[in-house]
Amino acid sequence: MTEEKTKAFYSLFEEMAYHITRLEDFNREAFVDCLKRICELFEIAKGVTEFYLTPKHENDHDGEMLIDYDNGHGDVIVMQRRIVTRSKAVLIGTLYASKDAAPLDEEEREKLDLLLRTLLSFVSRNRLIQVVEQLGFNDEQGFPNLRSYIRYLNTMQEKKKLTAMTVACLNLRHFGVINQEIGRPLGDKVMRGYFELLQKAVGESGVACRMGGDNFILCFEKKLVDQVLQVTMGKAIAYDSKNDKKVMVSASAGLFSIPEDFVLDGPGFLLDRIMNAVGMARQGANGHVVFYDESVSRRRQVIQRLQGDFPKALKEREFHVYYQPKVNVETGELEGAEALCRWIKDGKIVSPGDFIPALEQGLEICDLDYYMLDRVCEDIARWLKEGRNVVRISVNFSRKHLVETDMLEHILEVVDKHQIPHEYIEVELTETTTDVEFKDLTRVVMGLRSEGIYTAVDDFGMGYSSLNLIREIPWHVIKIDRSLLPATEADEESITGLMYKHVVSMIRELGMNCVTEGVETKRQVDLLRNTRCLVAQGFYFDKPLPVQEFENRLDKQFYSLFL
Repeated sequence: MTEEKTKAFYSLFEEMAYHITRLEDFNREAFVDCLKRICELFEIAKGVTEFYLTPKHENDHDGEMLIDYDNGHGDVIVMQRRIVTRSKAVLIGTLYASKDAAPLDEEEREKLDLLLRTLLSFVSRNRLIQVVEQLGFNDEQGFPNLRSYIRYLNTMQEKKKLTAMTVACLNLRHFGVINQEIGRPLGDKVMRGYFELLQKAVGESGVACRMGGDNFILCFEKKLVDQVLQVTMGKAIAYDSKNDKKVMVSASAGLFSIPEDFVLDGPGFLLDRIMNAVGMARQGANGHVVFYDESVSRRRQVIQRLQGDFPKALKEREFHVYYQPKVNVETGELEGAEALCRWIKDGKIVSPGDFIPALEQGLEICDLDYYMLDRVCEDIARWLKEGRNVVRISVNFSRKHLVETDMLEHILEVVDKHQIPHEYIEVELTETTTDVEFKDLTRVVMGLRSEGIYTAVDDFGMGYSSLNLIREIPWHVIKIDRSLLPATEADEESITGLMYKHVVSMIRELGMNCVTEGVETKRQVDLLRNTRCLVAQGFYFDKPLPVQEFENRLDKQFYSLFL
């Protein structure tokens, strides 16, 4: 290798080193031109670099190949280097020459080996940066993740554009049911389609990321709020384009408009607000879209206080059982009762509308349900000992219990501890929460039935998949929600009235018992008789009663005065 050629190589190599170390403004065109001149200097016809994440990827030919120079005459391999990094990534560099090219001397091979090692180091750095980007800022399904969201917030803060934005958290509604109906692979396809709509709605200046499961976080310009909310209200997403099959996807949303004087000091401030807001939106009491304000903050403080007070209140038995009678509308006979929880704290009743949703946000509600069952069994055991006419008592259980593998064993443990005949206990599971696998619900109901414990579905008619519930699960009792019960004579001929009559008829034909909740008038009692729904629960007969007052009803057994 001549001295002139050596000088030319080092000059070009220095130029190449300059380009590959320009992290902030890498000029690919200039880099490739420099590489081309080095190849021409050594009569190299073609240069190829390969990158594989692991040796297995190499064996499977699953990687990336770059050809930055090729004059079309690369006939034979003149040099190849393979490197395995500490992270087990595999890099291969190969140089080709024409079959007529002069052979390389030892010094020329040394220079080209230096070139290959340098190029592979450069490729390794760039590819691993991309891998880190993929793994660090995307989840296992390829959705941008929370780190990606935080990076975006920091970038917007640096650009002083964050105060022009709105942040939001979304929870897809009933997505568990969608997965159940069409299967998880197609459900994943639906989620991807919905996410793409969110990305389009937030625009190029915004960002949409996934927090896990069916939860997403967004940041977008304030002027795009209505556009984003249109997506949350519901969009038909195709999962089988060949057969034109679609499902409707909607979301509960919590939003916070970033104020003008806001300075980002970590993402916690923003995340707390949209998480609190979407929590309220999921409950649906104020609609499925909630904008964060101070009332949301105050509500969150109430929830945290109630959750904090719960362990002591449970230990000190501040929770009391109130019994609301169930009455046969033909005979007036007391047929049963529902056990309802009342929290009496410092002589005042804490509203169930406050503490039940608060406890349902965690697993405290499960502890309360077992506590209530225990208190009911205490009362039944005493009534049996006193020789009273005992009726079956229904106890509410949250669907959060369904994740427990030992729910049935736990219920039996409580009941059998008090030596209660199983036919006196009825377990009510609410029908309004629908994102639970039916197989878990079926498992629990079948297990209870096999032990002689009655089961009931509560609030029938409010939920998303009512017919599936009674088609697939063998309940003893269906409790029709008050929303289906006509309130006036005119309502009896309305769509609601017709639905009520047909629902009662269907339940009876399926061989299940029927109870109607929210009965408040004599006309409604007459309607129940006429439709053959023979058991009523509601203020017409009694409000929920403290145990001593309910015991008086047990002693009387009949409500003939009201008929």
